[in-house]
Amino acid sequence: SITFIENDSMIYSVYIINKAGGLIYDEDFSWNKHTEEHTWQQNPIPLVFTADTGRVLVKFGELGSIKPGYSVIAVNRQPVSGTMGPADKSIMDMINDPESYPLSLTFGKGKVGANEKLMLASMFHSLYAIASKISPIEGSSGIQQLVTDEFGLHCFQTITGVKFFVMVDHKQTACEPLLHRIYELYTDFVLKNPFYLIDMPIRCDLFDQNLKRVIEQVERASAYSSATLA
Repeated sequence: SITFIENDSMIYSVYIINKAGGLIYDEDFSWNKHTEEHTWQQNPIPLVFTADTGRVLVKFGELGSIKPGYSVIAVNRQPVSGTMGPADKSIMDMINDPESYPLSLTFGKGKVGANEKLMLASMFHSLYAIASKISPIEGSSGIQQLVTDEFGLHCFQTITGVKFFVMVDHKQTACEPLLHRIYELYTDFVLKNPFYLIDMPIRCDLFDQNLKRVIEQVERASAYSSATLA
């Protein structure tokens, strides 16, 4: 059997990179919002799993919207983290043990690891600089938007070289005002914080709280617009 848990997050993640290309802030808003649950009465499960990264990931195979890279985030509707399931039993052991069935697994995209985020920030910073250099238009600002089959990336760079970029669903159309609103929060709650050191990682509860509030407001507005258009 299959259960889709609908929670359409329009904004996946927010990143802030300093002028040197260092990641100073990141937040993932989608990792537990796009989920899909399947229940099997018996094994085998038509997916191949791996636990090499500290999570149980789909290595091969597709099922519904589940693709390689998706991780197991709940077993029998009990949330899990890492490779251990309920009662401290290995998720891989449960998948392979006939006695564990019927077995319900909930899949999600999973959180991006810290090292992966650092690599992403460094890579985007380099691509941004390359795009500025090779542009046929003199004074080009670099990459402002990237579009893929799965998501869109939108970027705003301040005059001081700090980059703000968001990864969003294709349905999200308010990216430019969103980026400027995030920049306003940055100036209000980060730069005006007397304890904050420029270009260092951001650790500010007020910034986190207000950013979450803005993301929720934008998503609600987008959902309302989509429903009205439909």
